[in-house]
Amino acid sequence: MLEVLKDIVQEVNEAHDFNDVLSIIVNRVAQTISVEACSIYLIDRRKNHFQLAASVGFLPGADGHVVMGFSEGLVGLVGEREEPINVSDGPTHPRYRYFPETGEERYRAFLGVPIIHQRQLVGILAAQQRNPRKFDEGEEAFLVTISAQLSGIIAHAHMAGISAKSFLEPSTTFRGVPAAPGVGVGKGFVIYSPFNLDAIPNKKVEDISKEQQRFCDALIQTRLHIDELKSRVTGTLSPEELSLFDAYISILNGRTLREDVLALIAEGHWAPWSLRKVIKRQIRKFEQMEDLYLRERASDLLDLGRRILTHLQNKKLVETKIPKDAIIIAEDLMPSMLAEIPETIQGVISTKGSSSSHVAIIARAMGIPAVMGVSGLPVNQLEAKNIIVDGYNGEIFISPSKGMLQEFRRLVEEEKELYAGLDELRECRAETPDGRRVGLNVNTGLVADTRAAHQVGAEGVGLYRSEVPFMIRDRFPGEEEQFLIYRQLLESFAPKPVTIRTLDAGGDKHLPYLPIQEDNPFLGWRGIRITLDHPEIFLVQLRAMLRANRGLNNGRVLFPMISCLSEIEESLRLLKQAYREVCDECGETTFPKTGVMIEVPATVFQIEEIIKRVDFISIGSNDLIQYMLAVDRNNASVSTMYEPFHPAVIRALKQVIQAAQAEGKPVSICGEMAGDPLAIILLLGLGFESLSMSSHSLPSVKWIIRNFTFESAQNILKEVLTMQHAREIRKHLEHALEQAGLGGLVRAGK
Repeated sequence: MLEVLKDIVQEVNEAHDFNDVLSIIVNRVAQTISVEACSIYLIDRRKNHFQLAASVGFLPGADGHVVMGFSEGLVGLVGEREEPINVSDGPTHPRYRYFPETGEERYRAFLGVPIIHQRQLVGILAAQQRNPRKFDEGEEAFLVTISAQLSGIIAHAHMAGISAKSFLEPSTTFRGVPAAPGVGVGKGFVIYSPFNLDAIPNKKVEDISKEQQRFCDALIQTRLHIDELKSRVTGTLSPEELSLFDAYISILNGRTLREDVLALIAEGHWAPWSLRKVIKRQIRKFEQMEDLYLRERASDLLDLGRRILTHLQNKKLVETKIPKDAIIIAEDLMPSMLAEIPETIQGVISTKGSSSSHVAIIARAMGIPAVMGVSGLPVNQLEAKNIIVDGYNGEIFISPSKGMLQEFRRLVEEEKELYAGLDELRECRAETPDGRRVGLNVNTGLVADTRAAHQVGAEGVGLYRSEVPFMIRDRFPGEEEQFLIYRQLLESFAPKPVTIRTLDAGGDKHLPYLPIQEDNPFLGWRGIRITLDHPEIFLVQLRAMLRANRGLNNGRVLFPMISCLSEIEESLRLLKQAYREVCDECGETTFPKTGVMIEVPATVFQIEEIIKRVDFISIGSNDLIQYMLAVDRNNASVSTMYEPFHPAVIRALKQVIQAAQAEGKPVSICGEMAGDPLAIILLLGLGFESLSMSSHSLPSVKWIIRNFTFESAQNILKEVLTMQHAREIRKHLEHALEQAGLGGLVRAGK
């Protein structure tokens, strides 16, 4: 059965259109379990009925013409219960409904299973047989497995415009991983990679030295082109981000690639095939690695290989002029390709990649909304289609309704208007109409973010992700390298406070030179656990921080992923050791304020003890929500369950802030929740005096605070604390913003 299932899935993936998909399913299911009839009914929510979409064993002409209400027939019963219905004699069942167009009166046995995609009923898959009998467990399990395997394809196929028939709703939502914030509305522009390394044939050459020289010339041309791309984005990207292009240059200048290709050419193979052989060999090594970050570097090698090939063939990789309203779509968008695309595009969609991929890093720096890792996306069907990219939530909408397009366009215009008035808003205090002051800081890990922070009037850095310089190198950065980075950061904000989080590697943040192989990396060796296990690494970083803070005294140290008191105590011991060493070598300096990130639920329940040991608390909303709800927010299959307005999350925040207030210690919150317009009302009501978010989110947050009273926020919080469902809380907050005249900040599509 497993082999048959694989064959069916492969055939479906190779189908030319949606009708072929449905035909393959009904025919192969009928053959596999030896039944005389098999059918698929798809749901049409606009007309509130099921429609026969494909069948085998029914009369010709029935497909597309037979419809039944949601409560009609055995098919309707499957839909109501959303579970298999297996009856030995269908016509005698009280829910049986006969349709003469099908000619199914000859069939007695009936087995129907629901087709469900992301909790939404899509249709019904049914099998029928002449002889009365109950289908056995194996047959039932096979149909359930088929429907589960193919539900996504069935749900997406028509919505992406493959089918000529209109069985499903006209617009589709695809989910991926939010990679770069913002909303983009435009027309799909698909980028294909015409230079397929796999398609290169092996040819023999007679003039080996000439062919070797041709390859060496291609390397030089590729290197010059990469330098040109780097120059083009130098004003946009920081030195850390530009080092992504330096990695390409390093490979081009290195001996391994050059010598391996030249050796194959020396055996008589032409340069393109020799290049393919070496690149594919290296790609396979990376793809077999457990580490996500290292696996993603395979795409960098593929990109580089294609670029060398273009110069071998004297062609250009991107030749078509890209319109200004384009939503760029690719199966595997390369970072250097993004650098070639004009910044006027509206958004980026890729079927591969994650929020930590090089494409995502560059898209964030360029201010282009991006969604990565969108599975099941029929890329070749999206050219020139109306598309909305929601980089906040990791959603894309294909062929949206006119109303949805208008709503999102309105949102885009409001964002533009908001940012057009930044000069005036930048000088304004984040203060409620009734006098409640809130400090607004930025999260950053890149110099480019620092520049943007000054433009929006940030009052400091609430979270500097120190792991970014670690992630983009091929080794641990030395003390002097780290010192220069931290010093530049502290100087650029002095005397405003800058909170530097110590190395928070692991989970979804991978170091290529520190491979971590774990079944569950988010619950494994990460954050403070790594640095405490490697004090030689930790002490170097702490010394660099302390040295950078000398004479400025605006640096604060934040320990991540704390789960128990002993980790705080050991971290403070090492910080004090580093402090003594710096004082001995450089002279007396000020001991920095220290804080702990509240990300693990255990720390919520020990907050009274934790707060006594440090100077401040910072709640990491992303991880705290993830761990409290046991939901991986980067997993598109469950990302909809990642809910910041879950009652348990709100109560946890309340418990932490009450403990901090009782000790007179400051508490801030960072992560996506701190920049969510809906969440600002709750955070204001809870009493947070400091928020830290992306530079992009800061103006809208300031706008809300300046237009919403503290008293109103407290009253809304009291109402929310009585509610039991996240959706109820979300609607209540949306209504509150609407009532305050701030409804435009509620993102469309929610």
